[in-house]
Amino acid sequence: MKRLIERSRSVGEVLRWVTQNPGKVSASHYPIALHKLGQLLQQQPGPPLGAGDSRGPAGQVLEQPEFHVLCQAIVSGCAKFDNFSIVNCLYAAAALGLPGESPLVRVLEDESRSRLGRFNQKDVSMVFSSEANNKALEAIFSSQLFYENRQERFIRSMAEWLPRKAENLTPYTMALIAKYVARHRLREPRLLDTIANFLLKRGEQLDSKVIQKLVFPFSRMNYRPSNHGELFPKLEAILEQKAGSSPLATVNILMSMFQLSHFPQTVLHQVFSPGFITNVMSSPYALIVRRYLSLLDAAVELEFREYSGPRLDPRYRVLMFEHALTADEANRKYSYKGLVAEALRQLVGEECYRQDEVLPPGYCTDFLLWINRSGTVLPLSRVPAASRAPPATSPVTMSLRSSVLALTSDLQDFAPVVLSVNDKWHYCQNSDILVGSRAMRDRHLRLLGYCLVQLPYTELEKVSGIEEAKHYLRQKL
Repeated sequence: MKRLIERSRSVGEVLRWVTQNPGKVSASHYPIALHKLGQLLQQQPGPPLGAGDSRGPAGQVLEQPEFHVLCQAIVSGCAKFDNFSIVNCLYAAAALGLPGESPLVRVLEDESRSRLGRFNQKDVSMVFSSEANNKALEAIFSSQLFYENRQERFIRSMAEWLPRKAENLTPYTMALIAKYVARHRLREPRLLDTIANFLLKRGEQLDSKVIQKLVFPFSRMNYRPSNHGELFPKLEAILEQKAGSSPLATVNILMSMFQLSHFPQTVLHQVFSPGFITNVMSSPYALIVRRYLSLLDAAVELEFREYSGPRLDPRYRVLMFEHALTADEANRKYSYKGLVAEALRQLVGEECYRQDEVLPPGYCTDFLLWINRSGTVLPLSRVPAASRAPPATSPVTMSLRSSVLALTSDLQDFAPVVLSVNDKWHYCQNSDILVGSRAMRDRHLRLLGYCLVQLPYTELEKVSGIEEAKHYLRQKL
């Protein structure tokens, strides 16, 4: 039957083979028949099937009783079809141009959504490109199984068609896509620029909570969209109007912009104003906002020295993070940090470094050491207390500027060194670019006077055993 359908030379011949031999037609034959119909119709002049014009050959097929019999057979039996047949029927129906409200397309879409968790990568990609409507996209991106797994084929396909279809998507759907892009660290310019263009066109109509979801992928991937010259000023104007309506969202958006080295001065005047601070401190999310404001305040001191507006009251300052990031804790067994720790212990001794030290304004470092001019790692007992890293236990009284002076005053004798184990999840997917939060951390540590020694996973994965690891660290130090 498959060969007979594929060798058919006319629409009528395809329909006859399928409708007049029901006992010989299996589920896998239906998508072949629909696909063949599409091929034959492309060879004939006239409007495409489903275009609403019944005068051409395609429109005539819609009116043929045999075509209705074919559609009804698929509708009646699709619940028993395997996943491959369901997906391919939907894909072929979309290629034919069948309208979305047709019974055949509706039933196939419903069946696809009910099976989404059981689809493989190719199935999901085909369903997405076949449906391409808000309801379908929401179902796909809301699937926990799909959200937790990166679909390589799907991503490549999405980068092709999303720019063309973005204009018809709802903010909710685009926010789901942005969440997926951020979750899997997808530094795909076409996807990110599509989100940025959507935000530029729709920004005024969106509330701050939606805007923060759409902005986050840019900072997460350390990527300035191609339209940032227009987008960033527009975001500033929107934040000026909506800063007080959702303080947490406002601070999150600011954090994203800071990670991209963009500092909106007028908005900073608002978020550091007594009114905004008072409002925030009386809210249920006071602690998390204090953490973000503390880091923003530190970033202003380190990177935006020309700023002369209000600053965060010292009594509200706290550490941004008090311990290792959740992602690092969750992925500990996949990290090269344990290998580096053992190699470092054997190489210089436990008295010569600190592990997991939290430095103001709240950055957790992997390993902290002090090295003199000849390259010797010093025991902590030989480093004057005044020149050591400022204690992270008293962030209320910390002064970043005095910390820099303390760390640099004796650089002629020795310098503080941060060994940074950069595991795979610290980078954008398939890239050597650090995610935005990690990149900002590195900028700030350097500005605070620390020497950073990067240990990327691409180098560590080539190290075999403790002896090689010790040799690698010796070269790095």
